[in-house]
Amino acid sequence: MPVVDKGKLVGIVSKERIARSGPSPATSLSVWEINYLLAKMTVKEVMKKDAVTVDPDMSVEAAIALAQSKGVGALPVVEDHKLIGIATTNDFFYKILNPMLGIGEPGIRIIISRGAEAKSIQEIMETVRKFGAKIASFHTMPPIEGKEQDLCIHVDKEDVKQLVKDLASKGYPSEIVER
Repeated sequence: MPVVDKGKLVGIVSKERIARSGPSPATSLSVWEINYLLAKMTVKEVMKKDAVTVDPDMSVEAAIALAQSKGVGALPVVEDHKLIGIATTNDFFYKILNPMLGIGEPGIRIIISRGAEAKSIQEIMETVRKFGAKIASFHTMPPIEGKEQDLCIHVDKEDVKQLVKDLASKGYPSEIVER
């Protein structure tokens, strides 16, 4: 959670920082002593003062890379030293990853072995078209050592057993991803 003073970002507080600021679970303090200490603790004492921030014009890809490299889950968006928003890893999941994987959308995902080459993609798309399905999204999967790169497609149909058979007959073994 960003900490703001007169519109200016002065720090950030996370669940982890709050947890680390409290007493140890092995403490010998009584409940009343713990409550007293927590009541005296201020946000200023808990917050991280040098928050990792982003500019509103930064690309999403650069923001994700920055968050990963710094090990943070929230990036305050700052313009002219003023907090104007916050981007979280959840935002990135909901806005980018979920649509890419078709999470929450009707249809089903199929992982197609060895389907990531241009010629393969063309043949796979034609097979899907002939099957009568529409592709909601597709992307390549990072190759696993010693294996060719796979293609993942999300189609608008639920019953794709025949499509999987059609793909296999063309040399593309496929796996239906159950949700």
